[in-house]
Amino acid sequence: MFDAASSPGQNPRPLPPAQSPADGVPGPRAPQRAREEQQPKTGRPGKPRDPFFDNAKFMAIALVAIGHSWSPLKTDHRVLEDLYNVVYTFHMPAFIVISGYFSRSFDMRPDRLKRLVTGVAVPYVLFQLAYSLFKRYAGHIDGPISLFSPYYLTWFLLALFVWRLTSPLWKLVRRPLPVALGLAMLGSVTPGVDDSLDFGRVLQFLPCFVLGLLLRPEHFTMMRTRRMRLLSVPVFAAALVIGWWTAPHMNDNWFYRQDSAQELGAPWWIGPLMTLAMFGCAMLLTACFLAWVPGRRTWFTALGAGTLYGYLLHGFVIKSVLFLGGFDIAQRYGGYGSAAVTVLAVATVTVLCTKPVQRVFRFAMEPEMAWAFKQDATELARERQRKEPEPVRAGA
Repeated sequence: MFDAASSPGQNPRPLPPAQSPADGVPGPRAPQRAREEQQPKTGRPGKPRDPFFDNAKFMAIALVAIGHSWSPLKTDHRVLEDLYNVVYTFHMPAFIVISGYFSRSFDMRPDRLKRLVTGVAVPYVLFQLAYSLFKRYAGHIDGPISLFSPYYLTWFLLALFVWRLTSPLWKLVRRPLPVALGLAMLGSVTPGVDDSLDFGRVLQFLPCFVLGLLLRPEHFTMMRTRRMRLLSVPVFAAALVIGWWTAPHMNDNWFYRQDSAQELGAPWWIGPLMTLAMFGCAMLLTACFLAWVPGRRTWFTALGAGTLYGYLLHGFVIKSVLFLGGFDIAQRYGGYGSAAVTVLAVATVTVLCTKPVQRVFRFAMEPEMAWAFKQDATELARERQRKEPEPVRAGA
C-alpha cells in the first residue's frame, strides 16, 4: 500500500517509527482540533475546570446580588451606601474581566458563532421579553416592550455579545487597551448614546473586557500570592474610607457607567476623567478581590458553572420583593433588616446557580437549536475522521 503523502511515480518509503511527543506538545501532523485539545483550557467539556475561576465567578455574582438587594435600602443609611459604592466600583468589572479572559480563543469559526448565538443572543431575547412582561404585569409599570432597550440585568448579555463578537479585532489592534479607553471616554461625553441598546454601558465597560482579553494565566498567578492578600487589606480599608467620605456627595449613576457626564449634570470634561478614575479604581479593587479568591475546591466551586443562571434569574426575585414591599419592611428594622436581606440575597443566588435550576432553565439559557443551523462541512469532516479507522501505513 502506498503512503498517501507520496508523490506520484516515487517509490514509497517506510515511515520512521512514531515517537511520542513531549507532554503538552502536539505531533507535527496533529490536526488543529487535537492541538486545541492538548492545550489546557478550563470550562471545556471533558476538561478539568480551574477551581479558582469558578470560585471567582460565584463570589462576583454573589456581590452582584448583594448590591442589587442593597439598592432599595441604602437611602439615609450611610454605612450601607459606603459599602454599596465600594462593591459597585468593582463587582461587575471583575465579572467582565473574567468574561474577557475566557473570550481569548473566540474567533469566527462556525461552531463558536453558534455558541455565541445560542448562549448569549437567544437568552438575551428571551429574558428581555420575560423581564419586560414581568415589569408590566407584576410591577404594573407601563412601557414599551422592545428588544432595543435592555431592561435591568439584560444589558450584560447584549454587551457580552458585542464585546465577544469584536474579540478578533482587538487581537489585531496594536494598542488595544488605550483604544478601548478612548472609546469609553468618548461614550462618557456623548449624550443619548445609551438611548438604544444600552450602548453607553457597552462602551464604558469595554476596557474591562479588553483587559481580560490581554491577561494570561501568569497574571492571575501574580494576584494569588500572600503578599497581594496582605496588600489588599489596606487598599480595601482606604476604599471604605473614601467611600464614606464621598457617599453624600457622589451621584451613584457614575458607578453604572450608563450616562454621559452632561446627563449627570457635570461638565463634559469630567466624563473622560471619571472614566479613567473609575477604571483605575475598578482594576485595583478587582486585583485585591481576586487575591482573596481561594484556589482550591470549596463548597461553592461547582456553582461557578451556573453563575449566568444566578445572574439572570435573581433579578426576578429582587423585583418581586420590591413590588411586594419587602424592602420597606426590612428598612423598619435598620441594620438587622439590611443584614437579613444580605443573607437572603446570597442564599437566593446560591440556589439559582445549582444544577437542578440549570436543568430546568437550560432550554432558555443553553438551547441546542440544531434546527436553526446548517451543519458545518468542516465539523462533518472532523467527525468522519474521528470515526474512520487509522490507515495502515507501508512498512508498519
